[in-house]
Amino acid sequence: MTEKKSLALRYRTLKSWSCQRRVVAKAEHLSKGENPRFVVTNLTEDQADARTLYEDLYCQRGEMENRIKEQQLCLFADRTSCATMRANQLRLWFSSVAYVLLAALRRHGLQGTDHAKARCDTIRVKLLKIGAQVRVTCRKVWLSLSEAYPYRELFGQVWQNLQDLPPRPVPG
Repeated sequence: MTEKKSLALRYRTLKSWSCQRRVVAKAEHLSKGENPRFVVTNLTEDQADARTLYEDLYCQRGEMENRIKEQQLCLFADRTSCATMRANQLRLWFSSVAYVLLAALRRHGLQGTDHAKARCDTIRVKLLKIGAQVRVTCRKVWLSLSEAYPYRELFGQVWQNLQDLPPRPVPG
């Protein structure tokens, strides 16, 4: 078990800061050793206490950076090697739409599963990039998954979660 301590203090450098600033320090000792963290802020204690500032604001900033990295690495948002700006813009739009769809799938379809916080590439490999036989009749679309598909139960749970969503009202 790790023990965390948070401390707020006022600090001023001799040359680079023009005024005194609030510094929140988090001291933690992990199995690998000490893990000190410092956050410099202009928020007052009334606006955010030390724990709220570090855990709810600072750590969430890191979470947003993870989502940006996820879009670049898993959904290929960094592939802008086309000759024209319009083509690169279209590729970024495709990546953004893919992220919105996968975020909705994560929020609604994967809710209550072990994969509720899965990365986009994990969702893509386990749920979308699968072999299946598709048969279309006049009333139904039949999707036959392989008997050897290892995530069959997860796929069924996601499918059920999506079917259980209430229908959205059509405007107008």
